[in-house]
Amino acid sequence: MEPSVKIFSGTNSEYLSKEIAAYYGQNLGAIKVQRFSDGEYQPVIEESVRGEYVFFIQSTNAPADNLMELLLMIDAAKRASAGYITAVIPYFGLARQDRKDKPRVAIGSKLVANLLTAAGANRIVTMDLHADQIQGFFDIPVDHLTSTAIFFPYIEHIRTDDLIFAAPDVGGTKRAMAYAKYFKTDMVICDKHRVRANEVASMQVIGSVEGKDVVIVDDIIDTGNTLCKAADLLVSKGAKSVRAMITHPVLSGKAYHNIENSRIDQLIVCDTIPLRKDSPKIKVLSVASLFATAIRNTFEQRSISSLFIENAI
Repeated sequence: MEPSVKIFSGTNSEYLSKEIAAYYGQNLGAIKVQRFSDGEYQPVIEESVRGEYVFFIQSTNAPADNLMELLLMIDAAKRASAGYITAVIPYFGLARQDRKDKPRVAIGSKLVANLLTAAGANRIVTMDLHADQIQGFFDIPVDHLTSTAIFFPYIEHIRTDDLIFAAPDVGGTKRAMAYAKYFKTDMVICDKHRVRANEVASMQVIGSVEGKDVVIVDDIIDTGNTLCKAADLLVSKGAKSVRAMITHPVLSGKAYHNIENSRIDQLIVCDTIPLRKDSPKIKVLSVASLFATAIRNTFEQRSISSLFIENAI
């Protein structure tokens, strides 16, 4: 008997998982999470997965319960003799802990990679890792999707003759350069100096934005402090408009207040993480069809690289 695909969702990403399953053409698998009075929980798969291709969809943003739930689901499937287990992680939490940048700190993303592998995952599908080298932390295949497949078509609708892309920091130069190359336009860099996490001491623009419609591109927006400071600076340098296209809307702390009271005209994000509330300045684009295609290609042993628009550059 040929194996089939079974798609399950963690509680954190059920809103997205339903859409992914619909694009794939089937219902989500039956799973429930039993919760105990002390806060402990136990995922229970309520249908057979023996020999099947099992896909668990769960973003691992804070709190840590989301990661732990994913690990428990993977362990349950492994113990139920699933044929092949893929963890679909639209947002890979702890990805900003990708190196030892000071003494006596953990490398959280490497630890998560070890945990997922030890739990029994055979493959990882994720999107826009904070650092590409995180793929090397795994000893199992990693399909690293990019949001360009979602953002590029949207940019075509808002494209103007004065379009220019901006990197919010030096680390984002490669991403902004890919956008600028694809749309055959220029880019600038907002060079920042931090005093501590989530707090920018100073910033300057490298390049000219006079009379330009600027699109800032990045992978994560957390408190929004850096983004808002960059938008203010770009407008002060003569930018006509400032938009931001950022994959993962972490949006912690006063992020919504910061965005709504900033010089940013529009913030475009993906639905890898659920928004805590609506905002007139925030536009959400769905990644469901992209992940559904990735799941289908994985099962059918077809290439994932066809999903990357950059390959056409």
